[in-house]
Amino acid sequence: MKRVLSGMQASGKLHLGNLVGALQNWVRLQQEYECFYFVADWHALTSGYQNPAVIKESTMDLLLNFLSAGLDPEKCTIFVQSMVPEHAELHLILSMITPLGWLERVPTYKEKREELQDRDLSTYGFLGYPVLQSADILIYRAGYVPVGQDQLPHLEITREICRRFNHLYGGVLPEPEGLLTEFPKLPGVDGRKMSKSYGNAIYLSDAPGDVTAKIKTMMTDPARKRRSDAGNPELCPVYQLHKIFSASDEKDWVVKGCISAGIGCLDCKGVLIKNVLRVLEPIWEKRKALIENPSYLKDVVNEGAKKAGAAARATMSAVKESLGWYQ
Repeated sequence: MKRVLSGMQASGKLHLGNLVGALQNWVRLQQEYECFYFVADWHALTSGYQNPAVIKESTMDLLLNFLSAGLDPEKCTIFVQSMVPEHAELHLILSMITPLGWLERVPTYKEKREELQDRDLSTYGFLGYPVLQSADILIYRAGYVPVGQDQLPHLEITREICRRFNHLYGGVLPEPEGLLTEFPKLPGVDGRKMSKSYGNAIYLSDAPGDVTAKIKTMMTDPARKRRSDAGNPELCPVYQLHKIFSASDEKDWVVKGCISAGIGCLDCKGVLIKNVLRVLEPIWEKRKALIENPSYLKDVVNEGAKKAGAAARATMSAVKESLGWYQ
C-alpha cells in the first residue's frame, strides 16, 4: 500500500471547514492507504511561540476531533509530531542543504507575515517552516500528500529539497506526489472564508446552542433587505453551506423559495441548522466518550508514536548510511 502523510497545526480549535475540507477525506483515505496523521505542535511554535499553552490545548482538541470524526487507530497511525524526535533530526540535515532563496519565495511566507502582523515572525523557525514540513513528509517516505490544486506549489518545495538530497547523497528519499483532493472553502458567519483567525468559525467543539446561534446570525444575500425581497442563492453564504450539508430536494426548496421570496432567511437557516446539527451530533457523542476515558486517548497517542517512530528511525538509518555516518 502507498503511504499517505498529512497533519494539522496545533494553533486553535477545529471548525466545520477543517471537517469537510480535510478530516472527512482522511477518514476515506484510511480505507485505501497506509495513513499517518499527526498533530503538528512544533509547527505551531513557528508563529505561536509566545503562547505555548494554546498549543497544548489545541493538541488535545485536535486529537479528540481526529478520533471523533472517524479516524480509526486500527486503520491509521495517529501521533503528535514532537513525540517523534526524528522529525527534528531530519529537519536539521535538510536545513543544511536548502538554499535560502527557496524559502524566501514560498508563497505563504509573505502572506503569513502580512496576515499576522501582531506577531514577531522574524525568526529562523518561521522562515524554515517549509524545511520542517519537508522533513515531516520525507521521514515517512510518504508516497502521497493530500492537497488541493492551489496547494501544489507548497508541496513542490518538498519535492525540490528531496531531489537535492538525492542528488547529493543518493536516491534514499522518494519524491512525494500530491494526492489531489477537493477542499471546499466554507464561508464563515460573516461571509468570508471560515477561519479561526477571522473569529467567524463554527467549531466542532461548540455546543448545539452556539451552533444554532451562529447560523442564525449568518450574513445572507444583501439584496434581501425585507422578507418580500427576492434573493439570489449564489450570493448567499448560507446557501453555500446548504450545498455541502443539505439534501438535493432541500437545496431545490431553498433556491425556489429564495428566488421567489416564498421563504424568509430564517426559514432557510432553520433547515441548515437541522442538517449541520445532524452531522455534528455523532462527533459530539464520541468527543464526550473520549473525554470521559482519557486513558484511551493516551494509549492511542503513545501507540501511534511507537509506530511512527519505528518508520522514522528506519528512514534516518538510511539517511545516515547515505551520508556515510557511523551508526
